[in-house]
Amino acid sequence: MSRSARTRPEGSGQALSEAYDTALLDLDGVVYAGGNAIVHAVESLASAREGGMRLAYVTNNALRTPDTVAGHLSELGIPAVADDVITSAQAVARLIGEQVPAGSRVLVIGGEGLRVALRERGLVPVESADDDPAAVVQGFGGLDLPWGRFAEASYAVARGVPWFASNTDLTIPSGRGIAPGNGAAVEVVRIATGAEPQVAGKPLPPMHRETILRTGAERPLVVGDRLDTDIEGAFNGEVDSLLVLTGVTDGPQLLAAPPQHRPTYVDADLRGLLTGQPEVAVAEDGFRCGGWTATAGSERLELAGAGEALDGLRALCAAAWTAAGDGTCELDGGKALARLGL
Repeated sequence: MSRSARTRPEGSGQALSEAYDTALLDLDGVVYAGGNAIVHAVESLASAREGGMRLAYVTNNALRTPDTVAGHLSELGIPAVADDVITSAQAVARLIGEQVPAGSRVLVIGGEGLRVALRERGLVPVESADDDPAAVVQGFGGLDLPWGRFAEASYAVARGVPWFASNTDLTIPSGRGIAPGNGAAVEVVRIATGAEPQVAGKPLPPMHRETILRTGAERPLVVGDRLDTDIEGAFNGEVDSLLVLTGVTDGPQLLAAPPQHRPTYVDADLRGLLTGQPEVAVAEDGFRCGGWTATAGSERLELAGAGEALDGLRALCAAAWTAAGDGTCELDGGKALARLGL
C-alpha cells in the first residue's frame, strides 16, 4: 500500500453535496434496483443538484448506451442527458483506441453500448473472428447472449488477437435476483484460451480516468454500494467515497473490509449526500459515535450504549478496521450488529 490504511469513517461538518463538486454515482443498488428508483433517491438527487452538485452516473454495465440510461433515469424522475452517463463501454473503447489504429476492426461480444462506444472512438465493430479484427472486446450483452459468441471470442483470442473486457463483475442484479455478469462470461473465454484480458471497468484506473475526463470533476465523491468495485475504485483513484447500504454490501462485509474496501463515509441511502457526517472519536474505552461505544475484544466486537443504528455501525467500523490494520478483521461482529438491527 502506498498510503496508510483507513481506521475509521471520517466526519464532515459540511453536507457532502457542498464539500464535493461532483457525485460519481453507481446505478444498480444506489439509484435504482430492478428498474425502479430506490427509496429517497429521486428527491435526494434533486436536492443535491439544486444545491450546485454535479451528478454523474457511472456504471460497469456496458449493455446500454448513455442515451438509453439517461432516458431511464429521466423516466424515474431524475433528469439526465447522455453526457451525464459514463459507462465501462466508453472506458474500454478508449483503452482499445490507444492501442490500435483508428479505423481498426474490433470483434464485439456484447450489446449496443459497446458498439456505440467503439464507433465514437473511430473503431469498426465486427461480429466474427474471421473478420480480421485487431482486438476483441467483451461486455455484458444481456441474459440471452448466445453461447456461440463466447466461442467466437475464443477463436480470435487463441489466434493472438488482443483481448479487452469492459469489466469483470461476476454478478449483476436483475428483477428476479442475482444473475451472472460479464465477469462470468469473461471466465468462459479465459478457461477456453488461458489468456488474460485488459480490463477497463471499476475498480481499475481506466474507468476512473474516463469519468474524470468526461466530467472535469475537481472534488469528486464516489457513491456506491459495492466494496469491490465502487469503493475499491475510489481507493485506486485516491478520491473519497460514500457507501450506501441500499445494495449488496451488508454489515459483516463492511466490518471485515480490507483497506482498499473501506469507504470514507457510510450512510443508509442517498440522503447522506445532503447532510454532514458524524465524527467517530477515539476514547479511552473505545470508539465513540453518537451514543455508541465500540471495542475490539479477543474474539468479537463489543458495542455499548444506545442511539442511531448508523452511528453504532460507524463506531464498529472503527473498532474493526483498527484491529485489522492492513488486513481483514476476523472478529465476530454478529451480536453487535444484531443490536443495531443490521
